[in-house]
Amino acid sequence: MDFDFLFRGATVFDGTGAQTFTADVGVRGETIAAIGDLAQAEAREARDARGLWLMPGLIDAHTHSDAFLLLEPMCPSKLAQGVTTEIGGQCGGSAAPRLNGARLPSDWEAQTYPPRPGHTGPGPNWDTVADYRACLEAARPATNLILFAGHNTIRKGVMGDAPRAATADEIARMARVLEQALDEGAWGMTTGLIYHPGVHSTPEEVLALATACARRGGMYATHMRSESDRLLEAIDEVLGLVRATGIRAQISHLKTTGRANWPKAEAALAKIEAARDAGLWLHSDRYPYLSSGTDLDIILPDWASAGGNAAILTHLDDPDDARRIARELDASGRDPATVMVGGAWTPETRALSGKTVAEAMEAWGCSFGECVVRILRADRSRTGAFFFGMCEENLLKILARPWVMPGSDASLRAPWGPLGRDWPHPRAYGTHPRFFRTLTERLGVAPEEAIRRMTGLPAQAFGIPKRGLVKEGCFADLTLVDPAAWRDTADYARPHRFATGVDTVLVNGSPVFMGGQLNPSAPRRGRFLERA
Repeated sequence: MDFDFLFRGATVFDGTGAQTFTADVGVRGETIAAIGDLAQAEAREARDARGLWLMPGLIDAHTHSDAFLLLEPMCPSKLAQGVTTEIGGQCGGSAAPRLNGARLPSDWEAQTYPPRPGHTGPGPNWDTVADYRACLEAARPATNLILFAGHNTIRKGVMGDAPRAATADEIARMARVLEQALDEGAWGMTTGLIYHPGVHSTPEEVLALATACARRGGMYATHMRSESDRLLEAIDEVLGLVRATGIRAQISHLKTTGRANWPKAEAALAKIEAARDAGLWLHSDRYPYLSSGTDLDIILPDWASAGGNAAILTHLDDPDDARRIARELDASGRDPATVMVGGAWTPETRALSGKTVAEAMEAWGCSFGECVVRILRADRSRTGAFFFGMCEENLLKILARPWVMPGSDASLRAPWGPLGRDWPHPRAYGTHPRFFRTLTERLGVAPEEAIRRMTGLPAQAFGIPKRGLVKEGCFADLTLVDPAAWRDTADYARPHRFATGVDTVLVNGSPVFMGGQLNPSAPRRGRFLERA
């Protein structure tokens, strides 16, 4: 037998942006073995790919699937889009390293995980990156994972949720934890500088850790200190850090949030492009939606959220503090119609999922602040939310840049099991086909270039060897799509809807998605990827 899998007559997008060509592509083991006229070849499995597009497996440049890969290793929402590699540990929050049982992000914390190999009892019971990797490899995921170490996770392990600047000794301890994580396979460090406890870190703390990361050859990806009122200053902080350390960097989900900040888009893009022209290794990712998605408690006053989840709950449960929070939210000027309830955890609050806070206010007969307090108190501050603060004009300006790639900013999902109980942002199921169609249909980008942005570009930006290309000798991460049918279907009212149009997905040569559906009989060969 010549090949394990053979695509016959595919229109091939090689991931470089070069013009497409028609060819057969043969896979042997985990590798692309041959490309060309293979009409006489035999294969264990073959797919007539005439009229279909064959491309490298898509790379999701910004995800939060670290923990959920252990719960749903078949990765249904990702495979249905054509994704074969996820880049996790983003926004400063990673599954590992978890010193002193550092609390995971709220949607992860709500789940029960399989025990770590060699241990008993439910997880999360891993500590180091090596521990987490053992859990991941035991789960045998269908897709590959690149794991970054989250600054917030490391900081919590060293100094808890202390709402203050770190001391020199604490920074040194964080650096040692980061270095161990990098030595155990973490790709780099991420920050989430609007989230606790990272919001309390000084630029000097972040610079010191980025310096340690750069010494180990790691990358830096950042949810910047501001994406709204101080957007330009936040970009300056990133550029200063990259210049000082020489580190390769990624600006996460580049955006301009809040109507007053929409005019800043051109200046923000100009700063980044000038830095790139000067030789800085800097890219960005973006999801093709106008709402962000995070925890509802992000809008609480600073005094109410300082100290993390435990402090938030104390304030919510104190009647005087709760009234003060409500008054300050009412006076904030935030439009309740621009805040939508996402994942919720009680019958009362689940009834609001997919509805705006304005609708909840009408149903409950209370003010904006009272409504938010009531929701958060009922859910013990674990409620997800979507914030509609961006404009389409700026989205298109950002997506038009050739250095911007898709990043879903979403965990993998499934409409069944423990993950089916949540109410995710539609980007979890639809980012990649929507990104492609926005580029080609709205911006006039050639399909070859759009596919490069989704495959070869992230592989180049993150330094992922032998992936992101259809090339002999590369790993057989391959996605076959029907271009006419490839589109997103999920929306805010029906978020658990799979993308359509993906026919076949191979991950390291294994056809884990076949005939437009999951193929559970195929071996799951997803890997924990390490830096070259």
